[in-house]
Amino acid sequence: MPSGTLDVVLISAKGLENTDYLCNMDPYAVLTLRTQEKKSSVAAGKGSDPEWNESFVFTVSEGASELVIKLLDSDAGTEDDVVGEATIPLEPVFEGGSVPEAVYNVVKDQEYCGEIKLSLVFRSEESRGVGEEEETYGGWNQS
Repeated sequence: MPSGTLDVVLISAKGLENTDYLCNMDPYAVLTLRTQEKKSSVAAGKGSDPEWNESFVFTVSEGASELVIKLLDSDAGTEDDVVGEATIPLEPVFEGGSVPEAVYNVVKDQEYCGEIKLSLVFRSEESRGVGEEEETYGGWNQS
């Protein structure tokens, strides 16, 4: 299992089910990779089609296989409503180094309830170490 850092850019969501009946919801995302949890800003009043364009960095260690993004509606005075969640497998980004902008289904109670767009970049600790060695020792020439 690779280790390194995972850069996640949370771009936007669309077609989300509005959990507020009288006004537009105020969605935000909670991104979880194993025990690490990051929270986006609240897209106040953006309703079913919020845009964030926010970056998050996670440390990837043994056993990290998926990123879970839970979408919630911020409600003042009451508990925030769960809009849905997306589970993103990390194997493609570990193998390819990056996944450009891609759309993932958001589900709630096993039913489709919108989609979320993000991009992923993985930086392996091994590749950083190799690059540093080449840079340090690569200029030596035998005379």
